Amino acid sequence: MSVETTAPTATSAHHLPQVTEPRNAGLPLDLNWVLSAQANTSAIERRASSLPARRSVKKAHQAAWLLKAVTCIDLTTLSGDDTARRVERLCAKARQPVAAPLLDALGMGPITTGAVCVYHEMIAPAINALHGTGIPVAAVSTGFPAGLSPLPLRIAEIEQSVAAGAQEIDIVISRRHVLSGNWQALYDEMKAFRAACGAAHVKAILATGELGSLRNVARASLVCMMAGADFIKTSTGKESVNATLPVSLVMIRAIRDYHERTGFRVGYKPAGGISKAKDAITYLALIKEELGARWLQPDLFRFGASSLLNDIERQLEHYVSGNYSASYRHPTS
Repeated sequence: MSVETTAPTATSAHHLPQVTEPRNAGLPLDLNWVLSAQANTSAIERRASSLPARRSVKKAHQAAWLLKAVTCIDLTTLSGDDTARRVERLCAKARQPVAAPLLDALGMGPITTGAVCVYHEMIAPAINALHGTGIPVAAVSTGFPAGLSPLPLRIAEIEQSVAAGAQEIDIVISRRHVLSGNWQALYDEMKAFRAACGAAHVKAILATGELGSLRNVARASLVCMMAGADFIKTSTGKESVNATLPVSLVMIRAIRDYHERTGFRVGYKPAGGISKAKDAITYLALIKEELGARWLQPDLFRFGASSLLNDIERQLEHYVSGNYSASYRHPTS
């Protein structure tokens, strides 16, 4: 199948589709299922390495895929020097991520990013800046990025972010539970996080670069979904190794397995290190091939990124004008 002949259309006007399917309710921990999960590293790496070379997308098809990618970005700022003004600028970019003249030239109506992702202290300015847009605010929580604060504090942090208005919570799991094979502890922790989120959707950050093996990634993915995660996410963006195609393949196939067995669709979010437009297309192609077109909507797929949008805009401008613009012309904040 050629991606070029099946380019998606970007969602216009409303950035999220009407969701009618049930939220992942989770299920009791099934250790037989978890421990049966394996990962053939060499086969996974071969499959992942073949993707970029096989998926060459050009011209109008490339522009369509890039516009789709924009609608699936969690536009993110997670810096120690974040200020309300910086978050307001980021939100302005989320409201209009692509310049209006470019959208006009491409025959597109308004689009937005999938969400804005910030620390707890920046929830209020983000909500104020996004008022009336329908763009959700996501907050990182649970002692992000290490996840090593006491469990009652991590749960309280979630509750405070939900009370402040965050509609999505990106939690970090305790890596030690995975590394020691304590799947019951991971399940119980994730269940507590899900309960604390209430109606807010929860993204479980696995920090895959610190889990030791692809098999551990597969098992941690299943446990978090069984405990009710709405999304599973690769990384905090603060690890030495963040999103990779082999890890993505393992997590995506765990999502597919979970859907086939339970009927629940769980979302996927690669985060950290995805900064080039061509990489975004590769990830979207992987999602479409492994999970199908339904997962190409922002309620089931997000990029955790800050600089990706900059390169996408430059590529779209090149498609329209034939010239590359300087990156400083497309700031995110």
